[in-house]
Amino acid sequence: MAMSFSLKALVTASMLGLAGLVFAHGNVTPQEVDTGNLPTLGDEVRMENPFREGNEFGEMNNQAVEIGESAYAGNCAGCHGIRAMSGGLTPDLRELTEWDDEYFINRVRNGTDRGMPSWKNTLDQNAMWAIRSYVESLPKPE
Repeated sequence: MAMSFSLKALVTASMLGLAGLVFAHGNVTPQEVDTGNLPTLGDEVRMENPFREGNEFGEMNNQAVEIGESAYAGNCAGCHGIRAMSGGLTPDLRELTEWDDEYFINRVRNGTDRGMPSWKNTLDQNAMWAIRSYVESLPKPE
C-alpha cells in the first residue's frame, strides 16, 4: 500500500526531529559554578545532601538552592529539561527522593554508559549538592 506524499513528508519530518533530539542529548559544554559562601565539603564524597534542611549545613539550604538553580541551568538543563522537567529522554530528577542521594552523587560524579558525562573533574561536591538542593526545591511532577 503506497503512502500519500503528505504522509511521507510528515513521517520524514518526524524522524528528522527525533534524530535531532538524540544528537542534542548529552552535548553540554561545562559551565563553571560559583559556590559563593557555601562551606568547602572536601574531597571525601558525601552520600547525603549536607545542604538539606535538618542536615549538617541545612541552614544554608536557601543559598544552595540559589547556586544550584544557576548551576543546573548551565550544566544540566540541556539534557534534563528546564526546571528539571524531563522531556522523556532522561530521568526526571524531581522524582528522586532523599533516599536517592547516593544514587544522585554517584551518577553525577561518574556519569553513565548511556550518554551522561562524568562531572567529577568539572564540578566540586558543593556544586553537585547545590544542584540537588535546587532540584529538591522544585514541585514534584503530577
